[in-house]
Amino acid sequence: MSRFLCILKDINELIVFKHSVFALPFIFVAMTVASKELNSSVWFGTRLFVLGLIAAVSARSFAMAFNRLADENIDKHNPRTANRPSVDGRIGRKNMIIFILLNAAIFITSAYLINETAFYVSFAILLVLASYSLFKRFSSLAHLVLGLSLGLAPIAGSIAILEMTPLWVWFLCIGVIFWVAGFDSLYSLQDIEYDKKHGLYSIPSRYGWNKTFIISSLFHCLTILFWLLFVVFSKLGALSYAAVLLSAVILFFEHKIVKKDFNKIDRAFFTLNGYLGIMFFALIFADLVIVW
Repeated sequence: MSRFLCILKDINELIVFKHSVFALPFIFVAMTVASKELNSSVWFGTRLFVLGLIAAVSARSFAMAFNRLADENIDKHNPRTANRPSVDGRIGRKNMIIFILLNAAIFITSAYLINETAFYVSFAILLVLASYSLFKRFSSLAHLVLGLSLGLAPIAGSIAILEMTPLWVWFLCIGVIFWVAGFDSLYSLQDIEYDKKHGLYSIPSRYGWNKTFIISSLFHCLTILFWLLFVVFSKLGALSYAAVLLSAVILFFEHKIVKKDFNKIDRAFFTLNGYLGIMFFALIFADLVIVW
């Protein structure tokens, strides 16, 4: 039993399961808005809820494990990442590959059970999720590729319910892309010297500290713009506008915290952005269930 618990602990450390809070709220935002549009109800059924949850978790587990496997030689020389299970031998390469293939199979199967469109799209989604790990080796746009990886969550949520992607979900998706690219740029400040030394591409390693803050701020301004367009085009109400406004406030404080104390990047990265996603979903959901 203790051995099994240790394995679960290592897997959790490998994929950082708690960071699922970044993508999960947005897939369910899309699913609830789409359901309201289709059936005049926010509830889309237990079956789709379970399949959507399985698809989201398996896709993210695939992406994280693939990234860890691809970055093994990079991570082992970086003091910040040298104690990861994929580096220190706790999870071997064979087990990593099995874990990656298993999660890919679970994701594709869950997509197949959702609907035909989701099944065909699932292969392209896995390709995008895997591409981030390779992209940062030749382009600073890797932050946007990571953003796209999470931005696909609302696209998948819309396809699960409607088997199509209305304009409003593209605005939500683009907002997520810039949101993630913005905070990932700040997070990458931790590795600026390492990336420069080893020829890895990131916004901080290419443009430096000051320009990284400017670029990240621009990304987050675009986040708010596109989320505002999402609210407008999905014809949501006052609480949804409040969600966008509070998101702007949270992102403002995120930048302020990182500028003031570099050592609080982890706090800004996880805590504030985690709260943002949960708050955003909660207010959108409340807006949908309230009859104005």
